[in-house]
Amino acid sequence: MLNIRTDLLNKKRLFIPFFSYLPLYSYIGSLLTPIPAPITRSLMEGLKNEVICQNDTIRQYLPFEPLSYKEAIIRAMNREEQDRIHTRWSDAYPPAHELALKLIELKGGPRYTNTYTLYTKKGASSLYRCICTIGGNEGWFSNNWVWRLRGVVDKILLGVGTARGRKSRTHLRINDVIDYWRVEDLQKDARLLLRAEMKLPGKAWLEFKIDDEGSERRLSIIAHYQPQGFFGRVYWYAFLPWHQFLFNDLIEQIEKRAD
Repeated sequence: MLNIRTDLLNKKRLFIPFFSYLPLYSYIGSLLTPIPAPITRSLMEGLKNEVICQNDTIRQYLPFEPLSYKEAIIRAMNREEQDRIHTRWSDAYPPAHELALKLIELKGGPRYTNTYTLYTKKGASSLYRCICTIGGNEGWFSNNWVWRLRGVVDKILLGVGTARGRKSRTHLRINDVIDYWRVEDLQKDARLLLRAEMKLPGKAWLEFKIDDEGSERRLSIIAHYQPQGFFGRVYWYAFLPWHQFLFNDLIEQIEKRAD
């Protein structure tokens, strides 16, 4: 299966037989893919035995023509290239998703808020379209290494990391995943609110807002943070200089790339 996959990608891979230690391999696999370690381990355990389906009774009730592994991979790759992926398992909700605190539910608002603003004459629709392409393969427009490094750290801490990417390159819906964020609110040509799903000593949101100011638009990036305990407050102040570095560049790139 791995050989077929690498051939279709026109890549070369070196396979080295090694001793079997599933806990280690499943952890490494979770670092390199969006699949959590427990599921990776189960998949690896399933590879111990070759399973060939002999009973095809289901075809009497659900008539269909099965695809080979190679055909299934080619079809999936074509849909990804055409940006026609309708669902991905990595979009699945994390544990206790229904209990996740929404920004609007935070009484009195978050303890810490940091706002970065830029005025532009570009239209709200073009700014909004540009905002909705961040993350995934497109990256975060500037300083991508910082975003990826944060994702690596999150993965090491058994978080989701950045390997989840995003489902569509151009469109977003509420509850869609963008790397280690999830879309919490979406208002066309006005607002995108992301909720952090990374490992944090608190709750974090990243908000993009577009407001009309006469003949100009006010583009804002707002970082919201609700700390948990002493280390939560330390975390906010430790990363505040990075916010200045990241968000000033990001807001300029959004304005620059907007059509």
